[in-house]
Amino acid sequence: MPAELPPKEDRPGVAIAPPLLFVLPIVASLALEWLVPTSFVHGAFRWILGVLIAVAGVALNVGGFITQKRAGTDPFPFNPSTRIVAHGLYRFTRNPMYIGFALCTFGLAILVDSAWMLLAVPIGLILIDRIVVTREERYLERKFGEEYLSYKRRVRRWL
Repeated sequence: MPAELPPKEDRPGVAIAPPLLFVLPIVASLALEWLVPTSFVHGAFRWILGVLIAVAGVALNVGGFITQKRAGTDPFPFNPSTRIVAHGLYRFTRNPMYIGFALCTFGLAILVDSAWMLLAVPIGLILIDRIVVTREERYLERKFGEEYLSYKRRVRRWL
């Protein structure tokens, strides 16, 4: 049973849209690429692999979003959560949408053939983990208590 939190406290306190935590390193990597060009993958393989990885990322984002909406909770981390979603993709990872952002960034790095952009993947994941996930988890523990703690014990944060 969720705890009744005061309206001002019934949210994770995330101050920035999670996709921006990948967009900012991508923009920085493009600037670096312009200054110091890199290349690491060539030919048709680049296009096939890049598209497959990016599409997998989009699928995780869409799947996670739809799963939360169908469960009756808001997938945006600025709004209150109404329940713990532990089915669908959320049986395997607590953060499928954030993994999706990372895969999209990785696929894009391959498509644009930028070694600098490869660095945007771990940087984006670290930013998401420190700025978003830790706040979300503290909020969910406060609101759902043992229900969320049990879910945390069963399902890994990432993979």
